[in-house]
Amino acid sequence: MATQTNTNNPGKTQDMGKFFRGVKTELKKVNWPTRKDLINYTTVVLVTCAIASVGVWIADTIFGKTLQLIIK
Repeated sequence: MATQTNTNNPGKTQDMGKFFRGVKTELKKVNWPTRKDLINYTTVVLVTCAIASVGVWIADTIFGKTLQLIIK
């Protein structure tokens, strides 16, 4: 049989404070990208998305035209 815990734990706010202090400590350890790196990464993502979009558009056009020829 499982034991029941008190949901009105008075130490709950202390636990939340400890949690957010831990989060703050961990965020200080993160190796954040520089502005130049961030711009480069964003450019790579946008160019890749554009190339993929053009590829899907070309494939859709080819399949659409092929389907129209088959249906007629």
